[in-house]
Amino acid sequence: MSMTMSQKILAFHAGLDFVKPGQLVMAKLDMTLANDITAPVSIEQFEKTGADRVFNRDKIALVLDHFAPCKDIKSAQLCRRVRDFANKYEITNFFDVGRAGIEHALLPEQGLVCAGDLVIGADSHTCTYGALGAFSTGVGSTDLAAAMVTGQSWFKVPDAIKVVLKGSCKPPVSGKDVILHLIGLLGVDGALYKSLEFCGEGVGSLSMDDRFCICNMAIEAGAKNGIFPVDEKTLEFCSSHGHRKPVVYAADEDARYCQEIVIDLSELKQTVALPHLPENTVELDSMSPVKIDQVVIGSCTNGYLSDLRAAAGILNGKRIADSVRCLIFPATRKIYLDALHEGLIDIFINAGAAVSTPTCGPCLGGHMGVLAKGERCVSTTNRNFVGRMGEVGSEVYLASAATAAECALTGYCGRGTD
Repeated sequence: MSMTMSQKILAFHAGLDFVKPGQLVMAKLDMTLANDITAPVSIEQFEKTGADRVFNRDKIALVLDHFAPCKDIKSAQLCRRVRDFANKYEITNFFDVGRAGIEHALLPEQGLVCAGDLVIGADSHTCTYGALGAFSTGVGSTDLAAAMVTGQSWFKVPDAIKVVLKGSCKPPVSGKDVILHLIGLLGVDGALYKSLEFCGEGVGSLSMDDRFCICNMAIEAGAKNGIFPVDEKTLEFCSSHGHRKPVVYAADEDARYCQEIVIDLSELKQTVALPHLPENTVELDSMSPVKIDQVVIGSCTNGYLSDLRAAAGILNGKRIADSVRCLIFPATRKIYLDALHEGLIDIFINAGAAVSTPTCGPCLGGHMGVLAKGERCVSTTNRNFVGRMGEVGSEVYLASAATAAECALTGYCGRGTD
């Protein structure tokens, strides 16, 4: 009766000794999450239930990050709805402008998620927290409303794909290149409703920021979740970002997987996802250069301090191409402050970039970086669907912070021969 990491976490939270793929379970939750786009829908459904209290005001996180600071009257009304709900039910973990950050970077930083947790969020990239050895996944706003009432949610236990990592990345290759490579292998539906479970000696070479990025984009291969084993780096992160004791789960040695993929990290090159799917991957060296108009460095995927350092290392003492708009979005207020104290913000501004308060705005084509028809953007965000960052005739190329910074200098994406 062997189980994978994800299956063990689900079994424990469902009060069961064993679960198997395809089984439906009801499980108790450690944290629930919504933002200024998804929370208003959840709040409406919550109110329809007639509930007069939330299940636990400490286990609900509400983060205003998508259209905040508010871009228009409609977004202001959405944020007001969330503020009113948070005040009415005295939600402990409510993050407004000035205190907020991009939700998936903010929750781990605040110690609100931990190893062994079961977490759902009304945002597809909630799978980020698998980097900590948690089972975390995105759900619909109605499911989240029910969870805010009951503290539980239903799950179909996922089958699992074993991703064995060997070796270590050679800078400037990073976690973004790893996950783009994997999505290129699997396709956008190759892991549909499966758990991507990472293992192998190569895991130890990846930073926590790399792991957050990789798990964040598990959904781009269709996965239910991504999850890393808990090692010393994980435990150190949990210890320095919270007071709860981690609960460590490990896959059984004879756990069953539906597929196994082996990746030698030392062989990976800088990778770009071409429009209009994250699976359209190509190595930067073999990509014919295309002229670009904008570069975005930030988001819940690559707005971490390590990403800003990588970009600053390339931009330091240089000027961004005159034809390029370069926008920098630190993922949280703390990351912004750390970058400021390290002098990274000076480097960005002197290079000709614009530095923004933490927001999801440009990632979803909401505000602060929307593309016009025919424009091309190299972005460290996680999706490049048609019209994702603006007009349907625009194009988005996904890349790491280092690759994006290089493109900002040259005005082109790609190093291959025309």
